[in-house]
Formats: sequence, structure tokens, C-alpha cells
Amino acid sequence: MPNVGMQELVIIGIFVLIFFGAKKIPDFMKGLGKGVREFKDALKDVKKDVEETTKEADKIEEGR
Repeated sequence: MPNVGMQELVIIGIFVLIFFGAKKIPDFMKGLGKGVREFKDALKDVKKDVEETTKEADKIEEGR
């Protein structure tokens, strides 16, 4: 993954400001945060399901 330096972040910030405008940025960031939060929640659910499945498989294996 390439490293992103301060100059790149400033350039990206300027493009975002020009493209979305100053009034739309808070809404955009709010939506982005909500999306990241939903992704993390879904990832936790998948991890939990995998752990439960492996525990069940271990119990079945021990019973043989």
C-alpha cells in the first residue's frame, strides 16, 4: 500500500473542497463515518459467526 504524505493529503483535501463544496463536506463525512461503522459491525458479526462455527466443529470432533 503506498504511503500518503502531507502534500498528498492537502491536495486531496483541496479537490474534495472544490468538488463537494464547503457545505456538503460535513454531510459527506457523516455518511462516510456511518458506512465505516456499519462495515465494522458487519465484520464483528462475521468474526462471531466464524468463532461459533469453529467451536461447534471442535465439539463435534471431540465427540468422535
